[in-house]
Amino acid sequence: MRYLVISDIHGNLEAFRAVLAHAARKRRDGVLFLGDAVGYGAAPNQVIERLRRMGAAVISVRGNHDRVVLDPGRGAVFFNPHARRAALWTAEVLTSANRRYLDALPAGPRTVEADLAICHGSPSDEDEYLFGEDEAEQAFAAITAGVTFFGHSHVPCMFERADEGGRESLVGVLLRGNRVVIDLDPTRRYLINPGSVGQPRDRDPRASYGIYDSTARRFTLYRVAYDVEGARRRILGAGLPHVLADRLLHGA
Repeated sequence: MRYLVISDIHGNLEAFRAVLAHAARKRRDGVLFLGDAVGYGAAPNQVIERLRRMGAAVISVRGNHDRVVLDPGRGAVFFNPHARRAALWTAEVLTSANRRYLDALPAGPRTVEADLAICHGSPSDEDEYLFGEDEAEQAFAAITAGVTFFGHSHVPCMFERADEGGRESLVGVLLRGNRVVIDLDPTRRYLINPGSVGQPRDRDPRASYGIYDSTARRFTLYRVAYDVEGARRRILGAGLPHVLADRLLHGA
């Protein structure tokens, strides 16, 4: 099976359109969505409607923003002021159908096929960030899949865990470049973040997504330029905080 792997769209229609156009030239059997369709960006309904039109081809888990916008008065208390304001705005503009879509998204982790799973933050907590090897070690302990895709941090990266002759090792690497191809060792386990479609935070403003071939065990990361200024104008036009618009320019 070949999967389009996307995460953290965050209401950025311009970025989502660019990713779908770029990925349209590549064969795929399904889509893995790692959560956070909404939050920060100013096109939540349009993004969700695109996801809904993909139908059963999409295997999804919810993100923390997807959960919080359904009850922002309670959940957004843990967000910073800018994220909280965006969550409240999103809750106001979402259509009933799109609220139902978010409400139906399951919490991760979710098994996709034998030895393949998806989650948002970590396998044990959708709000947890996996930045370092200590967090990754705990995540590996919480799931048995050989390959687990996660999101939430908006940073493309990979953690590889090996057990050779009773000696365990764990290495984390950032994934950088226009196109990064990784052949996964079937004797090792992996946690892979495909980066963020709608709000990259690795100092590269281009949208990020992946293609995973589960038969060949090959993951390819792509970076795609999109109309950042258009997404920025949309945020400002909605009256959302300037910082949410300006950070798109820098991928931060």
